[in-house]
Amino acid sequence: MDAPFIVFLHIHFNTYSDNSMGRIFEKRKHKMFARFDRMAKAFTRIGKEIAISVKLGGSDPAGNPRLRAAIQAAKANNMPKDRVEAAIKRALGKDALDLQEIVYEAYGPHGVAIVIEAATDNPTRTVANIRSYLNKHNGSLATSGALEFMFQRKGVFKASLEGKSADELEMSFIESGADDVEIDEMEIIAYTDFNNFVHMQRALEESAIEVTTAEMQRIPNTTVTLSEEQMDEVLKLIDKIEEDEDVQNVYHNIA
Repeated sequence: MDAPFIVFLHIHFNTYSDNSMGRIFEKRKHKMFARFDRMAKAFTRIGKEIAISVKLGGSDPAGNPRLRAAIQAAKANNMPKDRVEAAIKRALGKDALDLQEIVYEAYGPHGVAIVIEAATDNPTRTVANIRSYLNKHNGSLATSGALEFMFQRKGVFKASLEGKSADELEMSFIESGADDVEIDEMEIIAYTDFNNFVHMQRALEESAIEVTTAEMQRIPNTTVTLSEEQMDEVLKLIDKIEEDEDVQNVYHNIA
């Protein structure tokens, strides 16, 4: 969302700030700006994923499974097509950022395991920021590999159930290579082994099954249960980490 539109909204909503109607608008304004912030963060994250995908596998989605997955994520997040095309073009240019993918492992409050995936052109800045967030919220960086055994890398595919048979779609996912399938309200979620991701992605495409997202995630092998107060404490840290512009994904083992 461009700056002039945001300024307009700010002025418009503040016109009503001195009465009950104004309080309603203030709440709506807060939610709207929060949504804009989330959207901007998602677009930045997807743009970086596109850049890395193009660098590693080229700009043709047909021959680059990771880029196809990034484009699917862009569609799921309502990222405009012209912005996707611009990100691909930018990744091919001479001025493209030299992004490095780095994984940080950390302990949060109450022994929670946290894995942070970052894409950065300045690792020194990124690790300093992450260490600062952890120090301020009773967490600490772990040595590389210390928490890796606590998570499995899985391919995660999601599809809408709207207008579809849950049983038929579940069977299609299993036939395409899913190890596990979950049904969550109007969405179906399928998991596959890390090494089977590309095979399953192609199998779903050949079966003309439209997925909303296809991505790699870190799934905890075991989880920890926290009280509501403890949960709030950990989530404050995770929210702060996720706000960082260099952070792509954050995983934890909270139940």
